[in-house]
Amino acid sequence: MNSKSALAVLFTSHALLGWAAESPAKPDPAQAKAIVDKVCSACHASDGNSVSPANPVLAGQHGDYIVKQLANFKAGVRKNPIMLGMAAALSPQDMQNLGAYFEAQKPKNRAAKNPDLVKLGQQIYRGGVLAEGVAACASCHEPTGAGVPAQFPRVAGQYAEYTTAQLQAFRVGERANDPNGMMRSIASRLSDKEIKAVAEYMTGLR
Repeated sequence: MNSKSALAVLFTSHALLGWAAESPAKPDPAQAKAIVDKVCSACHASDGNSVSPANPVLAGQHGDYIVKQLANFKAGVRKNPIMLGMAAALSPQDMQNLGAYFEAQKPKNRAAKNPDLVKLGQQIYRGGVLAEGVAACASCHEPTGAGVPAQFPRVAGQYAEYTTAQLQAFRVGERANDPNGMMRSIASRLSDKEIKAVAEYMTGLR
């Protein structure tokens, strides 16, 4: 082996070792408990079932989705001063552990409150808004709102107030961490009433 080949092998070995050191190990929910109790529980509760409609329910949410959101908050891609501060000190392994922890928690069933909005919301969720070219929410988030791991978040049982706020943020571009601008495109074609209706309907999904 000549000197150039030896250097190439050495460089590659170091690069692989560095990558392995930075890559998170298998998620460990138990390791997340200390962070949950110290940091997360004040807003999201220790079991991820937030008691405030302003804060999202994390119980049962897909771990990969939680990891992505935490990474986006830390990088400033998703704007939120509070979450920026919370995520700043988290390592990739911490994020993986937190994702696994909250995914394992059992979400509480919630009920919609406004029957009129629910009826409209059901139409949008199941059939979309044909006149505006809006696809059915169920096509990505599943008929039950369970979502698809690593692709689309669970929306079942989420607070209507939180969902409404996020859809409105997507609509005006305040939130822009959706792949290919998918949610921004959809939300931009929904009225205030339609946003509130579909958010109300999602609350009662299970």
